[in-house]
Amino acid sequence: MKILLKIGIGIFLILIGYFCFIYFAHYSEGIRAGELVKFSKKGVFIKTWEGQISQGVSESLQFEFSVEDKEEQVKADLMNLQGKYVKLHYFERYKSLFWLGDTKYFITKVELQQ
Repeated sequence: MKILLKIGIGIFLILIGYFCFIYFAHYSEGIRAGELVKFSKKGVFIKTWEGQISQGVSESLQFEFSVEDKEEQVKADLMNLQGKYVKLHYFERYKSLFWLGDTKYFITKVELQQ
């Protein structure tokens, strides 16, 4: 019985470590620029903020991103700048987490591109 408890605790700690790594570790970060095509809150049970910028005429030049719910200034900026050319500062997580957004890319700052 003691061995099962130790194995269970070990598996639990490994899972907690994995989710902490996925949440806190950033795979990459950078800036993308383009025309802000859409930004909306979507979802049935868990609502997330999702958006898209166009970086050209091709469908492959679309950049889809998510915004964490706590980023109030970013959400306000994106709502006000729809249809304009923007620079998006972002970080990329290793995996997407369904309760945070549909993508691995999360916006941290928005600038109007001149």
